[in-house]
Amino acid sequence: MLTNMRPVDEREFSRILAEATATATPVEIMGSGSKRNVGRPLQTAANVSTRALRGISLYEPSEMVMSARAGTPLSQIEDALAERGQMLAFEPVELGPVAGSEPGQATIAGVFATNISGSRRISVGAARDHFIGVKGVNGRGEIFKSGGRVMKNVTGYDLCRGLSGSWGTLAVMTEVTFKVLPMPEDTGTLLLLGLPDEIAIEVLCGAMGTPFEVSGAVHLQPSLVARLWHDGLRQQGQAVTALRIENFSKSVAYRGARLKDHFKAYGEIHELDRENSLAFWGELRQLSVLQASDAPVWRISTSPTAGPKVVAAITAYMDCRAFYDWSGGLVWAEVLSTTDAGAADIRRVIATHGGHATLIRAEPEVRAAVEVFQPLEAGVERISRKLKAAFDPAGVLNPGRMYPNF
Repeated sequence: MLTNMRPVDEREFSRILAEATATATPVEIMGSGSKRNVGRPLQTAANVSTRALRGISLYEPSEMVMSARAGTPLSQIEDALAERGQMLAFEPVELGPVAGSEPGQATIAGVFATNISGSRRISVGAARDHFIGVKGVNGRGEIFKSGGRVMKNVTGYDLCRGLSGSWGTLAVMTEVTFKVLPMPEDTGTLLLLGLPDEIAIEVLCGAMGTPFEVSGAVHLQPSLVARLWHDGLRQQGQAVTALRIENFSKSVAYRGARLKDHFKAYGEIHELDRENSLAFWGELRQLSVLQASDAPVWRISTSPTAGPKVVAAITAYMDCRAFYDWSGGLVWAEVLSTTDAGAADIRRVIATHGGHATLIRAEPEVRAAVEVFQPLEAGVERISRKLKAAFDPAGVLNPGRMYPNF
């Protein structure tokens, strides 16, 4: 029978994990469970959640830094920041609804544990780049602290970067400290309609090479545009290529005009005002176009110019609907349901064109049978195993979630 536990502080986590290590009892580490269906299915004897660890423990708007307990809802963090005109600049994507969970359940530690960043990553960096301090408990039951409230105060190993993207396999984070940034005064979006993938990515990459500080560069194929919540765009029935500009109002207007002139050869350029821009980019954060299906979804990271080549190669093997982010460097690909969710063919494509592919949505039996995360190169695997042995020598934390016997 699965035991569910919600420790209320580091000492209780320490006792539970020390006992799990002593008895070789595998445990599932989670926050609210919004991403529970991502990764390989777990076979554990206990479920240890950070949901009881809630609350903002430090917020200094003038220093643009915040600390919060691990189980604090992401929505609470963003509401508190919005009241002071600030934000999580890396724009965390909400995976929960795509993976079969209810919306709005993400926790702040889960954001950093998965290192899932949104469209603004191309201009401000990933979640791990804003993660500056952590308190936690490792698999031995040892309480640790790393980093702090300012940058460049880390001596020794930067545990924040090491824990980012570890999906709870190395330690339990109990408190996180992170940088925040001011919200832009104004936001605008330029749209081109009906461009084929290759030409669209040419536009997006070209825009990123201009001095006009584009903070979002996406392209949606027509089949996914048809699923947008935004009525006006959904009714266009054509592929949508979008460039976001953020700053002071006069700057947004000036840079928008310059970009329109720069790309006028690609066709008519439409504009979304602030309200419609916020709605459009807000739903992309929620991966709205991937929620209306239960087909397998892959998250593919590659070089921007290789994005269309990767999608074309996958399409040669199977039906594929694609949403490009990061000017083509990130592809959310929805494919037909098969016995392996297209894993063999997608791994073959990635080996040819370069990149990493993670299976975000698939049935449990599929996720148990295939490599969900990108297979590690020999050298990286050795380092990863040494990190796992150092943090969790008994292998009791989320065992096998990312890789078998790991």
